[in-house]
Amino acid sequence: MSQKQPTLEQRGRLTQRAALASVAVASILLVLKAGAFWQTGSVAVLGSLADTGLDLVASVATYMGVRYAAMPADHDHRFGHGKAEALVALFQVTLITIAALGLAWESTRRMLSGAYSAQAPEVGIGVSIVAIVLSFALVIYQKRVIARTGSLAIGTDNLHYQSDFFLNLSVIVALVLEQYMGVSGADPVFGIIIAIWLAWNAWRSTSDAIDDLMDKEWSVEERQHFLDVASRHPKLEGIHDMRTRTSGALRFVQFHASMDPDMSIRQAHIVMDEIEAELHKAFPDVDIFIHADPEGHVEDGGDPLRGMEAQTLLAEEEAEAAKS
Repeated sequence: MSQKQPTLEQRGRLTQRAALASVAVASILLVLKAGAFWQTGSVAVLGSLADTGLDLVASVATYMGVRYAAMPADHDHRFGHGKAEALVALFQVTLITIAALGLAWESTRRMLSGAYSAQAPEVGIGVSIVAIVLSFALVIYQKRVIARTGSLAIGTDNLHYQSDFFLNLSVIVALVLEQYMGVSGADPVFGIIIAIWLAWNAWRSTSDAIDDLMDKEWSVEERQHFLDVASRHPKLEGIHDMRTRTSGALRFVQFHASMDPDMSIRQAHIVMDEIEAELHKAFPDVDIFIHADPEGHVEDGGDPLRGMEAQTLLAEEEAEAAKS
């Protein structure tokens, strides 16, 4: 049984609590890892510390972003503030990339200079175990929030803490190999591996944020479902110039509906209200705008997609996807 979708106000509360939980976990881990690095001098612990420091900055930015995104539309932002989540996600990606580059530089420097030894490995291992437990608890909580809200900013933040599990595990492995098994140079090698892992996660996290900011269309499957629901009305002759976009928690659809040319404005308005009511049952979170056109009307302008029937356009997209 699917969960009931939260209202925008409820969604705002959920995402803000998840962001505050992230701030709390990052603050605790920052203090613990700073102490661990001071005692061990391990470059792997340094990488973990740098990641946590940036996690804290990113988590604070996430809290500010989801709080701003939850604000209702105003005179200057008639489509709401949802894109704040995508902007925060890109900010997080930037921080992760900087951390990865800095860690790779320091690891390489230590490897070339031969300064790899770490002290008091048990401290680094103990702190890393605590970090794994706290990160795991936060990831589980955030996933519950993401399942209910679909928040892009919390989703990107969640990726950080998923990667923290492997990052902290690698710190443990590096210290064990270096200090207990006598594998010289394991610490900076794992520092480089962690840097590559961070950079890879940053690259993966950019896609959804850019799609949101660039108003990427919904998936073919979701648009097809939308058309199937709209097409149930017997007086709808066709749909063209359909456009979809997402802005954080808000989603928008606009399309032109082909109607009987002899229908009065009042009759056409009644039909569009009926279509919109049915669509809102299946898509309760979507802002829908319908423009009525007499059947056979051809749109002017340079955009070849404007006059194309939505079903035809989707079929072309599916064909292109099958080729690639």
